[in-house]
Amino acid sequence: MGRSPRIEFAGALYHVMSRGNRQEDIFFDDRDRRVFLDAIDEVCGRTGWIIHAYVLMRNHYHLLLETTEPNLVDGMRWLQGTYTKRFNMRHKLWGHLLQGRYKALVIDPQKEYFRTVGDYIHLNPARAHCFDLTKAPLESFLWSSYPCYLFPRSRPAWLDAKRLLGAHGFADDEAGRSRFEESTRFRVRQLIESTNPMEFDDDWKSIRRGWVYGDEAYKKSLKKIIGERTAVHARNSYSVDAINSHDEQAAERMLAEGLSLF
Repeated sequence: MGRSPRIEFAGALYHVMSRGNRQEDIFFDDRDRRVFLDAIDEVCGRTGWIIHAYVLMRNHYHLLLETTEPNLVDGMRWLQGTYTKRFNMRHKLWGHLLQGRYKALVIDPQKEYFRTVGDYIHLNPARAHCFDLTKAPLESFLWSSYPCYLFPRSRPAWLDAKRLLGAHGFADDEAGRSRFEESTRFRVRQLIESTNPMEFDDDWKSIRRGWVYGDEAYKKSLKKIIGERTAVHARNSYSVDAINSHDEQAAERMLAEGLSLF
């Protein structure tokens, strides 16, 4: 089956998500979660990645990550392979832990797109009703970067909170963090009252589908990268929207060139 091409370049932003094989749990307890975060620490040291947001759910995880070098594929291979080995060794299991390929949605660096993905990740425990939101605040879910945003002393070195806070128009100071907390609690209250929390925000549909989340100019710039990658790899090994979108752009360019000659 064809697969979507991995788009790699220095400074790329991705929403990375991966689920357990057959939807099974990938974290049995809090120690597993700490093992995964330790692996994040190691892979960031190896690759120079910057993590802007994360959440560890029962059977999947989300990352908003930035690659300072074009090394998403190598880094993800190490991260997922290392965690799987450590998980299996600890629980005396074997075989695949994570299903298929991880999802890596390329994110437009403009503030509105970056902000939407960061909020999507931080609000994931609220959407999934992991706890009683009427009795406990979102920051009581400890396996997310959200508590680290509110309490900077708890932030690991690889977590950058400034960019997402800035995308909201807040500084990384006591006043800015307080405003961020208030804004997030407002979104949580809206989720509680929503009859369909998964579709609460229309922009979230674009995060769950497709290969890129951004405006048309940004998509056009990525299609050029796709063309360069498929030029040196077998085209029939690729598929879906990214390739179709690239081909449409190429056809439009050739048509315009033909018309100008005519």
